[in-house]
Amino acid sequence: MSDRKTEPGAFEQDSEEPSRLSLSRREAIKAMVTGAGAAAVASIPGVATSGTPPVAQAPSNSAPVPTTVVRMSINGEAKALAVDPRQSILDVLRETLVLTGTKKGCNQGACGACTVLIDGKRVNSCLTLAIMHEGAEIRTIEGLADGDRLHPLQQAFIEHEGFQCGYCTSGQIMSGVGCIAEGHTHSTEEIKFWMSGNICRCGAYPGIVAAVSDASGKGRA
Repeated sequence: MSDRKTEPGAFEQDSEEPSRLSLSRREAIKAMVTGAGAAAVASIPGVATSGTPPVAQAPSNSAPVPTTVVRMSINGEAKALAVDPRQSILDVLRETLVLTGTKKGCNQGACGACTVLIDGKRVNSCLTLAIMHEGAEIRTIEGLADGDRLHPLQQAFIEHEGFQCGYCTSGQIMSGVGCIAEGHTHSTEEIKFWMSGNICRCGAYPGIVAAVSDASGKGRA
């Protein structure tokens, strides 16, 4: 009978066969389950493996996604688009038509970077499905300028430095065009209120408000 003592909870080991494991039991199990480091685990004496365990893969879905043809006008040009029913106007603009001036910011309708005009009204394009707008007229930042001639509000943004990094600018301008058309530009406070759905993380709000006011006051919208 051995008088050798062990710590409580510890496993006894044969003194003639010291443990040569370099990984803990937890680490070895994790490596075997995930497949990461399986070769290293297999090489450890006393750990038997039956080949490299398969790595879990997401099930593949080979069935094509059904599309729906939607006809609409984009910046004055008639389009017939085969769209995924789950696609937003924003994704159709950016991914199908490569009109990347409309920005994807929060993708939750909270920042206004994706603002476009749909039938003359400003809309957060990330929140509305393309299939809901059969026959709609959509105007994006790419459709404001007349060739090299900037839209008056675009010019006002330059004159009043209404942007810094520029990421939110297209949405700000499209919202500003809508704000002017709606007649919500009688005062600075009114412009701030009706433009509050568009966030500028750079803080260029004074220039934005001044640009909208200028374009409206001169009848340039």
